Amino acid sequence: MLRYTTRIRAQRARMQAGFTLIEILVVVVILGILAALVVPRIMQRPDEARIIAAKNDIRAINSALKLYRLDNGVYPGTDQGLLALVQKPESGNIPRNWKSGGYLDRLPKDPWGMEYQYLHPGIHGEMDVFSLGADNAPGGDGINADLGSWD
Repeated sequence: MLRYTTRIRAQRARMQAGFTLIEILVVVVILGILAALVVPRIMQRPDEARIIAAKNDIRAINSALKLYRLDNGVYPGTDQGLLALVQKPESGNIPRNWKSGGYLDRLPKDPWGMEYQYLHPGIHGEMDVFSLGADNAPGGDGINADLGSWD
C-alpha cells in the first residue's frame, strides 16, 4: 500500500510540474497588454532627458560667461561667440584678463548635435544662450521649442 501511495504522489507531481499551453498564452497576453501601456510612456523619456540636459548645459555656459565677465568687464561679443570661453579671442574686444586654460574645457553641443547659440546683447536679457530644439528652427512646441537662458 505504501508503494501505491508513493507512485500516485509521484505521478501527480509530474503532471503539475509544467505549465499548460493556456497558462502560457494568458501570460503572453498579459505581457502584451503591459507593453502596450508602458512603452509609449517610456518612449517620451528620452525627449525629456534631452531637454533637461540642454537646460543644464545652458546653465553651465551661463556660469562660464559670468566668470568671463568678472575677469574682463564685458561679455564676449556675438562675433566672438561662445568660442571665447575656450580660446582667447584675437579679434573684436580682446579680453585683458582672459583666464589661462579658458572658462570651459570644450564647447558642448546641444542634445540634438547642434551648436548652442549666443547673442550679446541678447533679446531676452544682457546676453542669451540658447538651443533651437530638436527641429533646429526658431520657435516650436515640445521638443522643438527653443530652450534658453531666459527660461
